[in-house]
Amino acid sequence: MITPPWISVPPSGYGGIEWVVSLLVEELVERGHDVTLFASGHSKTKAELLSVFDDPPTARMHLNVPDARHAQRAIREIVDRHGTDRAFDVVHDHSACIFLAVAPLVPEPMVHTIHGMFTDEMKQLYGAVGPEVSFVGISESQCQAMPSLPIAGIVPNAVDIAGFPFRPQKQDYLLCLGRVCRDKGQDAAIAVAKRAGMPIVLAGKVDAGDDRRFFDEYVLPQVDGENVRFEGEVGDERKRELVANAKAMLFPIRWSEPFGLVMIEGMACGTPVIATRWGAVPEVVNDGVTGFIVQDEDGMVDALSRLGELDPAACRAEAESRFSPSVMADGYERVYRAAIERRRS
Repeated sequence: MITPPWISVPPSGYGGIEWVVSLLVEELVERGHDVTLFASGHSKTKAELLSVFDDPPTARMHLNVPDARHAQRAIREIVDRHGTDRAFDVVHDHSACIFLAVAPLVPEPMVHTIHGMFTDEMKQLYGAVGPEVSFVGISESQCQAMPSLPIAGIVPNAVDIAGFPFRPQKQDYLLCLGRVCRDKGQDAAIAVAKRAGMPIVLAGKVDAGDDRRFFDEYVLPQVDGENVRFEGEVGDERKRELVANAKAMLFPIRWSEPFGLVMIEGMACGTPVIATRWGAVPEVVNDGVTGFIVQDEDGMVDALSRLGELDPAACRAEAESRFSPSVMADGYERVYRAAIERRRS
């Protein structure tokens, strides 16, 4: 199992891919699989952990040399074990470009989960690599961007359902959780909360550049510490408390999000999700059961008046039945078996 090298597994704060990988690895180990995890230092796992970096190179995120060193370590281990009794049955890659570029040289069956969007350059890479790799999407919406790419399966992400507290009784605030940027629509969430006469809490990291400019211009001037609170990037414990106690989670995205983990985190706590109809939202939110899918701010305001129609217990039950680590592992086991059989044939 190969993750990006930038953040430890599981992450202490921001890190969607790292959470998904952690849950998958631990579930596979519990099922009796022998798993080796290639990840940064400080990672915690029941699997065999191999690292290049003692500390996660977060400050150098997306630079080529750290990424190449991480991929090189994994490739060397795979090649050295090939043909021995310690050879891997399957290689599952969650990283980005470098490991995919050498996929034809990997001697074992390879699975790659597409965690992001299909940019033009990534489409060219996927197309060139295609026959060598079993690609997995995280939503149907995501894969529609490249219908020509053979997809071995759609396996939705999962969250640690048991680790999220179920709270049927909610406090009187709304929550907007996630990286602060124009595409995530925190300014729209504030506008909706104000129109509904409800306080709102915003939580998420603010990156430098365009995201910081968006925050400074459209979000920060409205933060008053009472009706609009901003808590920044919160730790895992605080995040779970915020999600569990919120009356509703607002997800006013403006782009084709390939999944959206925060939606199922809300559902796990019995907190309904009100989201705009973009990307994978219709695949995640069961409209009228775990939340409401709307077109715009007007729809969000109207949906807030209908929260009484939703049962927090139904939100939790749907999260357990559709987005648990067990369900995710079932999906990947099917993909692994198919990839192994494909290589043998």
